[in-house]
Amino acid sequence: MITVGLIGTGNMGSAVARAMANSGEELRFLFANRSPEKAQRLAEELGGEIVDNREAVRRADWLVIGVKPQLLAGMLDGIREELERRERRQVIVSMVAGRDLKTLAELLGEGPIIRILPNIPLAVGGGVTMYDCSPQVSGEEEALLRRLLGSSGLLTRLEERLMEAANGVTGCGPAFAAMFVEALADGAVACGLPRALALGFAAQMLKGSAQLLLDTGDHPGTLKDRVCSPAGSTIQGVRKLEESGFRAAVMDAVIATYEKKL
Repeated sequence: MITVGLIGTGNMGSAVARAMANSGEELRFLFANRSPEKAQRLAEELGGEIVDNREAVRRADWLVIGVKPQLLAGMLDGIREELERRERRQVIVSMVAGRDLKTLAELLGEGPIIRILPNIPLAVGGGVTMYDCSPQVSGEEEALLRRLLGSSGLLTRLEERLMEAANGVTGCGPAFAAMFVEALADGAVACGLPRALALGFAAQMLKGSAQLLLDTGDHPGTLKDRVCSPAGSTIQGVRKLEESGFRAAVMDAVIATYEKKL
């Protein structure tokens, strides 16, 4: 049995824990969080113990760190002693945004460290998780990570230098997609459709369109052209989006997320 300690059980930490719980591996969870109520809810859902940060470090075979970047230094101050006295091998998995493997090694020590950038849909098996490993991570440990997160959606090892660029699509993209769904629904409500139906239709349309692109491998422009009949309603909607700079706005949003990380 593998003991997995999670320091930080917010939205992403909880999503990763749920994905691991669905992996089929035999796991024991230790949950540590600044707000004990969040850790308690997750322990009740998945089974596991509520512990403090120091105990999570002491007992975990795999330690998952999911705190916000601005809280990392203070959290590390509290567990420094435990990190320094570790005698057995411990894999550290970091979800901390903006902290690369080199920085993490300086902060956490030279043991095996895996950096992951997951996204929220991971909680329902539709996520995208990018990861890279420090040289100390063995092939067996990487294989175990792939099993632990294998049910979460797309899992891709990516050169760390490309992670921040990809995160503008994978990590920030769900917010942009949610805004698009909301805007589609608002338009339909303005035309008389009840909101619950409008939201459901818009979300299912987005899900189905994305699945079609994944299954066919077609360029998005091909799908757009298939829907746009000559003199039809869709091409008029496309015209209005182009007039409003839709594609440029989306590109700018992704670029802005990347520049924020630099």
